[in-house]
Amino acid sequence: MENPQTPRLDTALAVPSLPEVHRTVAVPAGISFWRKLLVFSGPGFLVAVGYMDPGNWATDILGGSRFAYQLLFVLLMSNLMAILLQSLAARLGIVTQQDLAQACRAHYSRRTSLFLWVICEVAIAACDLAEVIGSAIALNLLFHLPLLAGVCLTSLDVLAILYLQHKRFRWLEAVVVTLIATIGICYLVEIIMVRPEWGGILRGLLPTRQLLTDREMLYVAVSILGATVMPHNLYLHSSLVQTRAIDRSREGLRTALRFNFLDSCLALNLAFLINSAILVMAAATFYRHGMYHVAEIQEAYHTLTPLLGAPLASFLFALALLCSGQNSTLTGTLAGQIVMEGFLHLRLSPWLRRLVTRLLAIVPAVITVALYGQSGTAKLLVLSQVVLSLQLSFAVFPLVQFTCDPAKMGDFTVRGWMKLLAWVTAWLILALNAYLLILEL
Repeated sequence: MENPQTPRLDTALAVPSLPEVHRTVAVPAGISFWRKLLVFSGPGFLVAVGYMDPGNWATDILGGSRFAYQLLFVLLMSNLMAILLQSLAARLGIVTQQDLAQACRAHYSRRTSLFLWVICEVAIAACDLAEVIGSAIALNLLFHLPLLAGVCLTSLDVLAILYLQHKRFRWLEAVVVTLIATIGICYLVEIIMVRPEWGGILRGLLPTRQLLTDREMLYVAVSILGATVMPHNLYLHSSLVQTRAIDRSREGLRTALRFNFLDSCLALNLAFLINSAILVMAAATFYRHGMYHVAEIQEAYHTLTPLLGAPLASFLFALALLCSGQNSTLTGTLAGQIVMEGFLHLRLSPWLRRLVTRLLAIVPAVITVALYGQSGTAKLLVLSQVVLSLQLSFAVFPLVQFTCDPAKMGDFTVRGWMKLLAWVTAWLILALNAYLLILEL
């Protein structure tokens, strides 16, 4: 029996999100807790990819080299915000059977929906720009491929997207989890090699008064937040949770919400550990040796071997970066498809959608590399994070509004302390990202 107090799918939006994979992952009845957790695991890991992309690398390296371990608290708080927002996105998708883009189109006027679609497309292109640059830098470091050639070569990953789109959705999740595991293993070895100060790490997880008095520290902290909470991930997560063929009864919905929350917690905490490892590596290597302004990924790579005396450190760094860039391209394609279909009801072939998004990212990357070389890539990475931060609140506020609306959510409306926390988080993100934008301009 379907819960009568749970809203049905809007008839104006009868086409489900990502229809080719909608409810394709079976959820067998009567299975054990651990098997059920395995069935529901996947969407959170695809979302977590956006929390460890090359844009995060740039901000984490800068934070660690400039302020040692002090900004670990900012990473921790950003991760807690991410868990809250992604759990809201999953709740919206599971309960209403709409992704965030579809919900916006159903609720707002056509003009507002078109505005939200345009700025979301800009944000996806900005995120893709960071992935293009990160992958090109990794190819340059590993194979000495010129940056310009690497930027152009990244457009070919559309072939991988096409191949995975024609396979079972669990294959795509498996590829993403494998790449995340590779990044994690690389940084586990890195942490063992750099021998960080564990006492400093524990102190860095606590807030510091200097964050409010040091303008530069606050700037880097806000940059970390802007690079951590990604707007397109909210659209992505609200769609991916619908790939599971869940029981639509009240108890079935509660079960799906519970296990998707566990999936998000596991995946995002893993992303937090990887981001923390990048910052810790920078602090234990660069800050320790008086190199306080290492901001470019290439500079970090070239100084790891001389400082640690182990060529393996630089290789693992570049390998993890390549996995990070390629992982992000997979989820970026899905996010672009969800946004376009949800806001416009317009479907494009996956290869065409990927090609358009890639071209929007490759053009500015090619121009920057051709004119400024390696020195321009770091600035372009920062710019991409500023664009993302500008768009973030346009996704967060509708998400909080919808999940706190009884007309949409029925018995699963966000209430009480969680509602208060959601609105406080939304306004805090708006204030901090506005401050980052003012500093950049």
